[in-house]
Amino acid sequence: MTIQLPVTPSLSLDGRRALVTGAGGGLGLAAATALASAGAAVTLCDLNAAAVDAVADALRSAGHMVETLVVDVTDLAALRTAISAAPAYDIFINNAGTNRPGPFVEATPENFDLMMNLNVRAAFFAAQAVARRMMEAGIGGSIINMSSQMGHVGSAGRSLYCATKWAMEGFSRCMALELAAHGIRVNTLCPTFIETPMTKPFFEDATFKADVLARIKLGRLGRVEDLMAPIVFLASDASALMTGTALMLDGGWTAD
Repeated sequence: MTIQLPVTPSLSLDGRRALVTGAGGGLGLAAATALASAGAAVTLCDLNAAAVDAVADALRSAGHMVETLVVDVTDLAALRTAISAAPAYDIFINNAGTNRPGPFVEATPENFDLMMNLNVRAAFFAAQAVARRMMEAGIGGSIINMSSQMGHVGSAGRSLYCATKWAMEGFSRCMALELAAHGIRVNTLCPTFIETPMTKPFFEDATFKADVLARIKLGRLGRVEDLMAPIVFLASDASALMTGTALMLDGGWTAD
């Protein structure tokens, strides 16, 4: 009897185009590097021209295909114009975001508006623009919204951030339901605390760092490298049946 062996789906992204927002450093830099290393042609989107040019130079020096897009993602008209003018992307890493931690009773309307504008409004409409372009081109693809473990739990001092990430989790599931018929998959990536230039100042507080490490069951902070393979997985055919779900990279934080 001859047995027909199944073939493992490929993690290769050869021939695919990817857009990464917030690509000038941190998680965006890691995402762009991961996608480029898997064969994708990556467009680096960031407001900081110097930062995104430096990332582009490093990736090109490593032999990768890279373009840059300097735009403020909160400028919806400019972002829509740029996405509409380019060939459709197969992969979108919706990564641009920020955090302004502090006690709930001290949260200000200014910080509320800033975080909602970037983490929710800009992310929502960036995903909409990419999805529309995919639909116009008649192609499927993968949209990965960069969420957080804080989109699934609460945390003292992070009421605004939790609010934005819970919002992202909600609209991501709705996107997945509506876009599935077009072959567009939508998932969220939900890391725990990752060591980046943005988070480094938080860990200078020894008490805060100890509390975080006590909650991460694997006993260490995350590194940007921890996100790279999962990003390639969600972007590739290896996750072809995944949509409307959250991939937790939290070291066990939310397992309680």
